[in-house]
Amino acid sequence: MSRFAPAEKPTMYFIGVTTSKSSIMKVFPEWAKFLKLGDCPIKGIDCKWHDDPQVYREVVNFIKNDPLSLGALVTTHKLDLLKACRDMFEKLDPYAETLNEISSISKDGKKLVGHAKDPITSGLSLKAFVPQGYWRKTGADLCLLGAGGSSLALTMYLMKDTPAEERPSRIFVTNRSTPRIEEMKHIHQKINPGIKMEYVNGPKPEDNDKVVNSLKPGSIVVNATGLGKDAPGSPLTDAAIFPENGMAWDFNYRGELVFMDQAKAQQKSRNLHIEDGWIYFIHGWTRVIAEVFHIDIPTSGPAFDKLSEIAAGTRK
Repeated sequence: MSRFAPAEKPTMYFIGVTTSKSSIMKVFPEWAKFLKLGDCPIKGIDCKWHDDPQVYREVVNFIKNDPLSLGALVTTHKLDLLKACRDMFEKLDPYAETLNEISSISKDGKKLVGHAKDPITSGLSLKAFVPQGYWRKTGADLCLLGAGGSSLALTMYLMKDTPAEERPSRIFVTNRSTPRIEEMKHIHQKINPGIKMEYVNGPKPEDNDKVVNSLKPGSIVVNATGLGKDAPGSPLTDAAIFPENGMAWDFNYRGELVFMDQAKAQQKSRNLHIEDGWIYFIHGWTRVIAEVFHIDIPTSGPAFDKLSEIAAGTRK
């Protein structure tokens, strides 16, 4: 017997780790009014990091077979969920097939569809604060701390969806264990147009420090781990030195955000531009809502600006 009660009205789900703490719980009802979605609540489903595959199967089975459960956004569990439940989906979009992950679950009639939206949303988010021509002008590097789904998606965007002059000169990817790195290498071998890649197995934050300390001026350092949100800490120690005139981008926007604090401590001395994951949050959710409810939501312009304004109004 399922631990989930059947939905009594059209419902969207959020599959994560600490979903009740997410701003989406306040944002979604306001967006639903603006988008004229009707009376449709959002409900969180919390799973443990790298949870038992059977847990993921139970979640997906419920959404698939419950008539009023329309779909879900998936975070943290993108790779693990698809690995456990691939046979339950009738259709995967091309990014999901390539990345072996899903960030969105929707329905096409009776068919369950998995989407990987991160290559799109990470690209939109990067373009929001990195000026056009930045990589060409600076010759800077990109350093991704963490080799999970979000990092893989951002590298895919840079490799497949950007011209050569809009790519970093080198991309460094670090991770605490090797399997994620090996999976990433395998995909990059198929799609990399020639960007120089450096893969680093860094079990300790000190290992990441060494990579960050070696970056060219102007480089962008990304916290692509759940550290600071889903788990305490940062992928760096306080001894790490951010690149001069560079940028620090935390994919997280809530939690302790230790990585952000480390960057802010050096903001003046290193002339850093600092971004959290807020714009990623907005693009990520609006792309998934568009899929789940089968509506068009623009990625820029007055309507998108209004959605951003509504979301900002709920932020503490």
